[in-house]
Amino acid sequence: MFRQRTGSVVCASCGSLVGVNDDRCYNCGRRNPGLWGFGPALRRFGNDLGFLSLVLYGCSALYLVSLAMTVATGGNLFSGSVFSMLGPNQYSLLVLGASGAWPVFGVGRWWTVLSAGWLHGGALHILFNMMWVRQLGPAVADMYGAARMIIIYTIASATGFLLSSFMGAYLPIPFFGGGAVTIGASAPIFGLLGALVYYGRRGGSSLVGSEALGYALTMGVFGLVMPGIDNAAHAGGFVGGYIAGMWLDPLKRERMDHFVGAAICLLVTALSIVWSIATVYIH
Repeated sequence: MFRQRTGSVVCASCGSLVGVNDDRCYNCGRRNPGLWGFGPALRRFGNDLGFLSLVLYGCSALYLVSLAMTVATGGNLFSGSVFSMLGPNQYSLLVLGASGAWPVFGVGRWWTVLSAGWLHGGALHILFNMMWVRQLGPAVADMYGAARMIIIYTIASATGFLLSSFMGAYLPIPFFGGGAVTIGASAPIFGLLGALVYYGRRGGSSLVGSEALGYALTMGVFGLVMPGIDNAAHAGGFVGGYIAGMWLDPLKRERMDHFVGAAICLLVTALSIVWSIATVYIH
């Protein structure tokens, strides 16, 4: 059964045993602690509620679609450097929701600040990003909870690509200032790092915070040295993740409205990809 209607379940916030139909947890005060009976089924997806697998498979599926579109439009998958090998052409990325100065400020595709984080420009690009998602995601889920992790990931994507698009359009700075077209999960990845840094500063664990900051600085220096890296998206994602972590406060218990917010984040992100495709073919 997907939904449990009788018996006891574990509170989604504090882990105490509660009745599946209890209105409030006696221990932490959370409303609907059994998630209306859906809690046990959701926990089967893991501590992250399956979000990390969704990112992995979703990004991989969109990457394969972008490669198929590239081949269908006569593009060459093996042109460019080793870092762009097996990379889709710009047309396919724009159709699927690439962000940047031209899409956002040139033609008003503002929703791409959400869709761009699910697209990648080459085999190494998606490989390294998915490795970072798998490494950082579980830690953020443990410290903030799955719902708040999804919110942080979404906010960081939006702030990262918005800053990149703005700087690419109005404030280009060498080695830093955004780009005409930009994609990749690295903006929300830096957001996860920002949230972990705030967790350390908030008093959760200074070791976690310092390690996350070290990762961010190392990746930031790497981005300044390597060509073609969108450092503005990284910086915007980090700041967005830090502020989101401050707003969501990891030392307080996860609430039902966090789950509602996470569901809204997933919905609007999916709609941003669908709308990107629809607006191209409708016109």
